[in-house]
Amino acid sequence: MPPLLRATPPLASSALQGHHLQAAAAAVAGIGQRQAQHGGARRFLSSTGPRDDASAGGSGSTILNPGGAAAPGGGGGGGRIIPLTLTPAAAGTNTSANTTTTSAITQHRWSSTLAAAEQQQQQQQQPKMYTTSFAFFEALWDAGVTHAFVNLGSDHPSIIEAMVKGAREKKGQFPRIITCPNEMVAMSMADGFARLTNKPQAVIVHVDVGTQGLGAAVHNASAGRAPVLVFAGISPITQEGELRGSRTEFIHWIQDVPDQKQIVAQYCRYSAELKTGVNVKQMVNRALQFARSAPQGPVYLCASREVMEMEMVPYEIKQDQWEPVELGGLPSGAVKKIAEALAGAEEPLLITGYAGRNQAVPGALVQLADAVKGLRVLDTGGSDMCFPADHPGWLGLRYGVEDAIRTADVIVVLDCDVPWISTQCKPREDARVFHIDVDPLKQVMPLFYISAQHRYRADALTAVEQVLGALRADAALSAQLAGEARDKKWAALQESHKKRLESIAVRSKPLDNGEFGTSHLCARLRELCPKDTLWAIEAVTNTFFVHDGIQPTIPGQWINCGGGGLGWSGGGALGMKLASEHEAQLKGGSEKGKFVVQIVGDGTFLFSVPGSVYWISKRYNIPVLTIVLNNKGWNAPRKSLLLVHPDGLGSQATNEEINISFAPVPDYAGIAKAAAGGDLFAARVDQAADLDRVLGEAIAAVQGGQTAVVDCKVTLGC
Repeated sequence: MPPLLRATPPLASSALQGHHLQAAAAAVAGIGQRQAQHGGARRFLSSTGPRDDASAGGSGSTILNPGGAAAPGGGGGGGRIIPLTLTPAAAGTNTSANTTTTSAITQHRWSSTLAAAEQQQQQQQQPKMYTTSFAFFEALWDAGVTHAFVNLGSDHPSIIEAMVKGAREKKGQFPRIITCPNEMVAMSMADGFARLTNKPQAVIVHVDVGTQGLGAAVHNASAGRAPVLVFAGISPITQEGELRGSRTEFIHWIQDVPDQKQIVAQYCRYSAELKTGVNVKQMVNRALQFARSAPQGPVYLCASREVMEMEMVPYEIKQDQWEPVELGGLPSGAVKKIAEALAGAEEPLLITGYAGRNQAVPGALVQLADAVKGLRVLDTGGSDMCFPADHPGWLGLRYGVEDAIRTADVIVVLDCDVPWISTQCKPREDARVFHIDVDPLKQVMPLFYISAQHRYRADALTAVEQVLGALRADAALSAQLAGEARDKKWAALQESHKKRLESIAVRSKPLDNGEFGTSHLCARLRELCPKDTLWAIEAVTNTFFVHDGIQPTIPGQWINCGGGGLGWSGGGALGMKLASEHEAQLKGGSEKGKFVVQIVGDGTFLFSVPGSVYWISKRYNIPVLTIVLNNKGWNAPRKSLLLVHPDGLGSQATNEEINISFAPVPDYAGIAKAAAGGDLFAARVDQAADLDRVLGEAIAAVQGGQTAVVDCKVTLGC
């Protein structure tokens, strides 16, 4: 920005020098007077025209223009410009040598006055930078967003300015910025953080291409109901320098698309473009209301550079007026109906998929299962830990195929997307089915229906507590549940649970040739890792074996990829670890947080963008243990093939023939170690005899602050 007061000091007559000295002094005094009159309000000239200082109250102050011409108008208070014209000496003026001393003195005073004026002008030109971008970050922080996972680009100059300002001026009251070299990883980190804490986090990406880079991660957050706010810039909306932020680079034309929001709109609970900075906090909080209200999920905001560069008067909103919508419970008639059905059922079954997102739900379900002796609980989603494995009613995790579905006479479906797969398993014709869900219609699924006689949109915890309260309050129902028949059902359930665990233990033994399967590997992990370990799971076809081996019992400790976008668990595990550390710090506990283990298939490991994952782990000191289930390729496509063409050509073909083989096998641990700059524990194990030693070393490394990756060669089918 050129100086607003600049002139060459005169070497002519003392009279002329005195004239200019007085003019400069008067001008400088005028600036100070007007600033005092307007409460410090100032108006600046930039390459794009005049602009108001952040503290301006609508009336611009007067400034000096050395050229004598008025600057372009700029709206607002419209500060005026006083010309400062230096008039040359008139012809014949005496400029004899006897004025030399006076001239030198005047020259010194002139220089001092100019220096003071320019110093004041420079102070005026220092922007306070209360921009839309800074207000955006303030809104995030005030709403409880503590971390922003960023992948920056040409649309983010004001975002970067705001980040620097926040780090310097609002330390401890500004979102922590995590640099993510890949958008999939950024979104997955925010997803894992939000899934564990139920606190929304932010992701910042670059225009349309960065939005597309989010890819499968947006699908996962939507299907997994993770509250994440995504912000992206859009190409500048001016090209002649009319506003600050106008187009300055070739790529600004290439990245200009008709409707950037539509790239991800169908996966988001809300999407909008910010049109001005004056209501940015309201727009951020509106988006977060959608993200946090059931069914939760991602939201998307975008804005041009010009909008994000806008300067304005700082403002606040009343945060307590922006809470999410609260979901209610069951109608009173429904509570009585469900309680009576459960009390009278011969083979009651509860099917869930993600009710455990509320970490109070597993405990409530345990109380319900204790009250309704004989009630079994099946997880057909595996999204969260919904019911503990050490309870007799635990049927484990099965994706929609389980004998109990076929035999149950009363079924309660609680927060579940796919309770059964009709082509393989469905309830009996006379089964009474009650569907309780935050989203019973599955509004983003074009095809969905189940054979339920009753459907209710209700909060899972509230509904379970209502039914439990009705069972306890009704004397007749209590008597029905306390009979000898129920005691026999309880004993039978305990015996069945014992046999289930014994069967898992048998399958978890190593093979006779010294190799091992996923079941044995996970059984050893369960024994060797801390009891409160957090598990980030993306095992695909091995998920059942992993769940049976880990047998989670603590609410919140098991989080599976929310959707089908493979590659979540790399960033997801980092997000979970970061969240655990943050929560521990808030409680005044250990800064290390809980131990985190990622269990991932080999193909999915490659999808996770390990080059970014393990660089971030090293950069921000986020140690996790990664277990790679190495079965030399993608096993899921073969399973899908056999379900449709059990006797087809592909059923007899090799993995190479159907293009799912990973031969030659990559060095998965080596990839991770390279990304971490060599500072990573890397190992490979293929014999059961070496497993405990290698796992023990890896666990010790992580507990010491170093990420570890163990490539485990596992046998299929066990």
